[in-house]
Amino acid sequence: TSYFGFVDGKFMMLEDTQLDQSILASVGNAIAWLFTPLGWGDWKAAVAAITGLVAKENVVGTFGILYGFTEVAEDGFEIWGALALSYTQIAAFSFLIFNLLCAPCFAAIGAIKREMNNGKWTVFAIIYQTVFAYLIAFCVYQIGNAVITKTFTIATIIAIIVIIGFIYLIVRPYKEGKKHDVGFDNVVTSK
Repeated sequence: TSYFGFVDGKFMMLEDTQLDQSILASVGNAIAWLFTPLGWGDWKAAVAAITGLVAKENVVGTFGILYGFTEVAEDGFEIWGALALSYTQIAAFSFLIFNLLCAPCFAAIGAIKREMNNGKWTVFAIIYQTVFAYLIAFCVYQIGNAVITKTFTIATIIAIIVIIGFIYLIVRPYKEGKKHDVGFDNVVTSK
């Protein structure tokens, strides 16, 4: 999908310099807006995050293809300059956080389905992990951007509210624990 696309109304194979016109770029541009609040709303990062659902190591492979790296040294020296032009440090950190916390690869999703033995709970687990990853990456990017650039926006306020919500969920009292008093008054003992 990265080397095929429509140019001048014709479907054709693309050169390395035409990746922005590929089918993959069209798909990435369609979903990239979802990741703009996380700091990495370009099609390449969006596509890399989606291919990470197949296997997390595909994120690196997708970046390698989309940025034109055929051979990379062990220390990745060739990649850092190109990525530094595309992403700020806080946006790159947000990207990493999202990809590390979001739904696992398809194989792990299959294991979740098998262990839970329930399709609804599997879908809930995947949505929960992805939303949680999105919120954490959102907070990291918005708060980090506010600290680095000294700009305070409505997104920063939303991030602060989300953090307050997380803190409340962590420290709130467990009310259900008081409802389940176990009494030993009716225990029958044999003599």
